[in-house]
Amino acid sequence: MHEKSDSKWRSLATVPILGQAPSMSGLRIALVAAEPSGDHLGAALMQAINAQIPDVIYTGIGGPEMIAAGMKSLYPMEKLSVMGLVEVLPHLPELVSIRRQLAQHLIDNPPDLFIGVDAPDFNLGLAKKMKAAGIPTVQYVAPTVWAWKQERVKILREALDLVLSIFPFEQEFLLSHHVPSIYVGHPLADQVPLNPDPARARATLGIPGDVPLLALLPGSRVGELKRLSKPFLEAAAALAQQIPRLKVVAPMVNGRIHELFEQQRQQLAPDLDCTLVDKQADLVLEAADAVLTASGTATLQTLLYKKPMVVGYRVNAVTYRLLTLFRRIKISYIAMANLLAGEALAPEFIQHHCTAEKITPALLRLMTDRRQIEEIEQRYQEIHRQLQQNAAENAANAVLNLIEPDHSESETVGRPVRE
Repeated sequence: MHEKSDSKWRSLATVPILGQAPSMSGLRIALVAAEPSGDHLGAALMQAINAQIPDVIYTGIGGPEMIAAGMKSLYPMEKLSVMGLVEVLPHLPELVSIRRQLAQHLIDNPPDLFIGVDAPDFNLGLAKKMKAAGIPTVQYVAPTVWAWKQERVKILREALDLVLSIFPFEQEFLLSHHVPSIYVGHPLADQVPLNPDPARARATLGIPGDVPLLALLPGSRVGELKRLSKPFLEAAAALAQQIPRLKVVAPMVNGRIHELFEQQRQQLAPDLDCTLVDKQADLVLEAADAVLTASGTATLQTLLYKKPMVVGYRVNAVTYRLLTLFRRIKISYIAMANLLAGEALAPEFIQHHCTAEKITPALLRLMTDRRQIEEIEQRYQEIHRQLQQNAAENAANAVLNLIEPDHSESETVGRPVRE
């Protein structure tokens, strides 16, 4: 079954091949990212474009990685890092104002291309305005219309010239709904080694090789952290009672998250052997024996490092009631690792199920059942190979071909379907 799936996925990963295009020097590209994962994707894409086209001018909204790659960010990216139905309401006036001002700036100073990096709630409305102004539009990371809000497909057709899908099943869905799409692979799958080196990672972190190690990833947003700190820390503390010498390491995305989580740790689990490190999530995942993580990009990172994981998540109670009431979720799992595997290799504990009492036994199994650990590692290795497609280069080729199709040096395959 996996061989057939692998063949199908690889057949979709075809994009135009571009060579050097000196005449495109001075290209102006606007990008908008809203959170660290998008900042990482955007920076990799910028670097891949820079490898082909000299002197590209980048503007829009990005984080430290995109700024380091050459972007002039017009607003702090953190202003856009809001998630949920109810959670966004207090920030809505500012978000609307930023989008309106940014749209006007880009219309007055039109780029050659607009690329929304994830963040569809912000970017699709912006892309629609750009397209109406005659600016080609791309969405990098397909909105999860296959999971919920399927009526959004019409908006995609109206707002976008191309969707760059990072998961293969997305392209099939989008093309079936007449949305131009290309599967490029996932950049993280290209960056993470197929065979991690836990011993090297532990040596870098100063952690002995024989110490049981749990990685704790409670989310990158303040709201996530406030909802998940308690069940995560209590589960880690309960696990430490059953696994001697357990060491817990928690990578923090920034100083504010670090400070908030440390306050929670001191209050909820003061005796837990827990070290907080700034960033370094990849290193911590590589070193870990098992992972307790919030849902999101971290579940994919954990999969790529071939680590057993438990996934916990909570949203605002009103948001959850609304989602449940209107039955907006149309998938069996919320963790991308499980969606890619097609089975619940990572136990999920959502909303009121996200408690230490339920999480701890699942973690204990994943840290002690050798057979289960080996099966998970093998399956994650297969998925990693399927996602490894030189994504940033493929994405750069696709967007540049959208601007200048004549720059293709070889026969174009996988051109987005327009119906």
